[in-house]
Amino acid sequence: MNMRGRRSDLINTTLPDELIADIIGRFDGDKQSCDACSLVCRRWLRIERATRRTIKIGASGDADASVSLLIRRFHGLRNVFIDERLPVSPARSTYPLRLSVVRRKRRANASLEIHYAVENSESEGSDFERLSLSDAGLTALAEGCAKLQKLSLIWCSDITSLGVKSIAENCGALRSLDLQGCFVEDQGLSAVGEFCKNLEDLNLRFCEGVTDRGLVDLARGCGKSLKAIGIAACARITDLSLEALGSSCKSLQTLSLDSEFIQNRGILSVADGCTSLKALKLQCINVTDEALQTVGSVCSSLELLALYSFQRFTDRSLLAIGNGCKKLRNLTLSDCYFLSDKSLEAVAAGCRQITHLEINGCHNIGTYGLECIGKSCPLLSELALLYCQRIGNSGLFEVSKGCTRLQALHLVDCLSIGDDAICSIALGCKDLKKLHIRRCYEIGDKGIIAVGENCKYLTDLSIRFCDRVGDDALVAVGKGCSLQYLNVSGCHQIGDVGLTAIARGCPGLIYLDVSVLQNIGDVALTEVGEGCPKLKDIVLSHCRLITDTGLAHLVKRCKHLETCHMVYCPYITAAGVATVVSSCAYIKKVLVEKWKVSQRTRRRAASVLSYLCIDL
Repeated sequence: MNMRGRRSDLINTTLPDELIADIIGRFDGDKQSCDACSLVCRRWLRIERATRRTIKIGASGDADASVSLLIRRFHGLRNVFIDERLPVSPARSTYPLRLSVVRRKRRANASLEIHYAVENSESEGSDFERLSLSDAGLTALAEGCAKLQKLSLIWCSDITSLGVKSIAENCGALRSLDLQGCFVEDQGLSAVGEFCKNLEDLNLRFCEGVTDRGLVDLARGCGKSLKAIGIAACARITDLSLEALGSSCKSLQTLSLDSEFIQNRGILSVADGCTSLKALKLQCINVTDEALQTVGSVCSSLELLALYSFQRFTDRSLLAIGNGCKKLRNLTLSDCYFLSDKSLEAVAAGCRQITHLEINGCHNIGTYGLECIGKSCPLLSELALLYCQRIGNSGLFEVSKGCTRLQALHLVDCLSIGDDAICSIALGCKDLKKLHIRRCYEIGDKGIIAVGENCKYLTDLSIRFCDRVGDDALVAVGKGCSLQYLNVSGCHQIGDVGLTAIARGCPGLIYLDVSVLQNIGDVALTEVGEGCPKLKDIVLSHCRLITDTGLAHLVKRCKHLETCHMVYCPYITAAGVATVVSSCAYIKKVLVEKWKVSQRTRRRAASVLSYLCIDL
């Protein structure tokens, strides 16, 4: 928008600040749109900063200084997300604020985006020390953002209870608090319970310093508002905490629990006290059928149930769930070794509203159980069968007949499922949008051709390490589908012909993985460059025929490319790497051998270079 001339005077003299703020607010926090508004003029920049509600920060060098700068610029923040899981790029971490000044000049003071997180496997400066967010920075955030509603502190290792206490005392409107990986102790949680009476969502995953005392205080303090809590790897949280949740948190709807120390007593307390429970995720090796039977008989509002690594559950648990939880929509069973087809039979009979089902490594569940789902659950929209070697074709036959709304199918290491099953899915589930298959060696061209001919809405196709899938399959998909995501890693029979068909038939492709394909060369890469201008991510690793020439043709048209993985490509040289870096204005990550990067390229683009393989 050009604000020069007579029209600019009319706009800025006529529209009050409040109306401009309302216009910006209608973008609903979309960063790109808000940034565009801030570029209009200094006035719009000031208003946009005042109305910015959400900010996300990665690892950022001097984190305290960065947070202080953000508070001064965006003083109306409501949602702050800080994630320090990714390391800092050494090339930029020592002077982030100077870089922000340069950006400000280049973008007319548009906005500040402090996100210098780079996945780099090797630090070039051994004396570099990352400066994590400390209690001082958190206190500054608390004092500067008194109306904060959502705060996420992911793996902020220097945060203690002192910083959390300052947040609690200053931000009474806080509704969501994520402390994953922070070493917060009981004093911090007690303060949150005392001052944050509107807290609804709390994440304590990997908070090793928390004990029963802190969680009990929190439950008693804000139990009336708390709706969701996640706990994992907190060794000093026992059944006492869950008893407090059950007695004080009557509105609790979501519980995610991963613990070796929780017994039946704790789960029974939550089930009896929190009858409005809608989502329950459990990985508790000491919990038995007794607890799940109570959940089935009491928690009639349950909509999501996920059970992980249970070796003491039997079919009795799922029989109770099937009898009592009629509203169940989402079920995940992972590594539950003693569950059999009877469990799925009970769920199919009682929970006919199931829309999402995942079976992972439950070796006693076979074809009959899936047949029951197909016959009784017509609303099923997503099905994942992972490491289910006892489930055969006829199970998917029934799904294709009874679950015509299926939109996503995931198959991993299902050695008894072949082309006939995929053909039946293609014919019966024509609304399929996502198909992911990995290491299913009985599936080949026949099945994928049927998908290409019948599933016109398919946008996401992943066929990994399926040796029988070749060019004919991709030709059919290219003619019949408009893919946005394609992964054919390890399908050795696929070559230039198949990839050319995709490039010509799927102009909207934004993600492509052709790694470990020995027959893919520059011809295919050139076709992708010509036919897929929206491509953002490409994985070329282990493609031994691709050269610098193919890369040059690719990046000539793919101007939106953001990531490029190309390790173990012997004919790609330093010149090819330089071409990618210099030609792609939006590039964020290039994964390559370190010895293929010239000094000049390293100086120009250190922040986007990642080295998986070093000195090969």
